[in-house]
Amino acid sequence: MEAKVANGLLVSPRIDSEKIARRIGTGGSVRFSRRFREQDRLQVLVSAQLQPKTRNSNRHKTVSLEVSCSYKNFPASLLESGGFQAPFDEALILKNKSQEIRPYLSGRCIYLVGMMGSGKTTVGKVLSQVLGYSFFDSDKLVEQDVDGTSVAEIFKLYGEGFFRDKETEILRKLSLMHQLVVSTGGGAVVRPINWKYMQKGISVWLDVPLEDLARRIAAVGTGSRPLLHHDSGDAYTKTLTRLSTLMEERSDAYANANARVSLEEIAAKLGHRDVSNLTPTAIAIEALEQIEGFLKEENGDFGL
Repeated sequence: MEAKVANGLLVSPRIDSEKIARRIGTGGSVRFSRRFREQDRLQVLVSAQLQPKTRNSNRHKTVSLEVSCSYKNFPASLLESGGFQAPFDEALILKNKSQEIRPYLSGRCIYLVGMMGSGKTTVGKVLSQVLGYSFFDSDKLVEQDVDGTSVAEIFKLYGEGFFRDKETEILRKLSLMHQLVVSTGGGAVVRPINWKYMQKGISVWLDVPLEDLARRIAAVGTGSRPLLHHDSGDAYTKTLTRLSTLMEERSDAYANANARVSLEEIAAKLGHRDVSNLTPTAIAIEALEQIEGFLKEENGDFGL
């Protein structure tokens, strides 16, 4: 956050409108935006003019204060202190960012990759809505292609190889289309041919700490996860153990993605102690930030 303060005026990030008014006294005035007036305490003053009347003069001295803030540049030290809450509207930031980068996507599809339970479907739907893209879940498309049979049942009846073949065929068909956000299966990255198809678009890795993934999956059960539910032990322990093995096998493949979205880094940036407090919108904002970074690398800085 950058602040330009005229005449040496210093204002804390947390501004109490009533205290400011009392200190200025009856001889001055404070003009705040409508949003400022609606809150007793606002963490960042977007724009204000303080007009105190000097003791020996009827003239007013105008002090201008401007504060500009960026989701991307919030200092972690301030956010982690606990005295700062995000003053921005996440939905508005998401909309603005999508409008900035959409023309430079040129209709290319966005493929979300990552471990099971990483939120690819939830975040994918947010991204598709804000970009005006269509959304597809590759696992669901495989299920539809096998007469509505669930992924767990497909593994049980036909084996993983059969599922992977279907998955590859689905990705091939999707790669011929444009303006899609695709949530891929956790293991889609292991086949090089799948990368050939996904490289026609932009791939984004949702990187979530394994402990958080294990808690998420254990909370809803492992029955729908064919690579998990055969292990013995309590749900959390067996899930974490299996996820750790899968991550070792897939981490290099995930790293092939054009952009990486680290939920740990988002949480640190926003002052959250763990990633469970992050909203899908916040994750989608970071995904667009990372896509923007990839586009700049690919085509040079396009002026954003």
